[in-house]
Amino acid sequence: MPKLSIIVPVFNEEENVAELHSRIVEVCRANKYDYELIFIDDGSTDQTGKVLRTLSPLTYIRLRQNSGQTAAMMAGIDHATGDIIIPIDGDMQNDPADIPRLLAKLDEGYDVVSGWRKDRKDFAFKRTFVSKIANVLISRISGVQLHDYGCSLKAYTRDVIKDVKLYGEMHRFIPIYATWQGGRVTEIVVTHHARKFGKSKYGFERTLKVVLDLIVIKFLQKYSQNSIYLFGGIGALNLGLSLLCFLLMLYFKFWGNKSFIETPLPELVVLFFVVGFQSILMGLISEMLNRTYHESQHKAVYAVKEISSRS
Repeated sequence: MPKLSIIVPVFNEEENVAELHSRIVEVCRANKYDYELIFIDDGSTDQTGKVLRTLSPLTYIRLRQNSGQTAAMMAGIDHATGDIIIPIDGDMQNDPADIPRLLAKLDEGYDVVSGWRKDRKDFAFKRTFVSKIANVLISRISGVQLHDYGCSLKAYTRDVIKDVKLYGEMHRFIPIYATWQGGRVTEIVVTHHARKFGKSKYGFERTLKVVLDLIVIKFLQKYSQNSIYLFGGIGALNLGLSLLCFLLMLYFKFWGNKSFIETPLPELVVLFFVVGFQSILMGLISEMLNRTYHESQHKAVYAVKEISSRS
């Protein structure tokens, strides 16, 4: 049986952590799992840390300051030793009883099984509505069709996330990273409970961060290894517009009876030329940085799933 690493990022959840710990341990013992339970205290200012220090079995990690859910989850992944990583929210809205169902789906040959909170118990209209819009947008842009990217309850094989580095709000995009590496991704409906204690840390600014991170994800997906195509394309477009404005400027000068100073075309010629030239230079710099990143750290530009040989 593979070892499970159950990761729980928490921030000011003193009323929830003891009961959540008890439920997770109960599920794992009932199913005779080999597991480790890692709680990451994301700089809580209440008694969350004090409560966690009294619980066992438990690996307790406290961050020096509140760094956000993604950073806390990354800390848990870095310290996990299991073959399967299972993150779960610390607010008791995810149900640990769904863990066996995630693992059963993983046994069907998938690398990532994502939870879908089909019947959400959040009352805030802005949270549920904006979440649906964000999920549709992420699915369209990334090409990975999931109903609920925001659900923390997921199961990952270690292979698909061992080299993933997360920033911003990118923990929700791990299924996309897995797909890039050839992983198989699916989702199942999971139980969602209403919050009983504490306050939600969700805000509109978080949605904006997700959108900005999505732009980064799309850029990395298409241009991480050939960024000159993006910057060079923008540069070529601007240089083409500069040439077009130059030809129009000559046309108006010699056939349209208009002096250069009577139209904005000379300024546009210079503007488009400078932007185009700078874009191409940025593309070259980006290519140099990309090669430095891969070659200095011996990063491969491919991911091997399996090697076999016969004699």
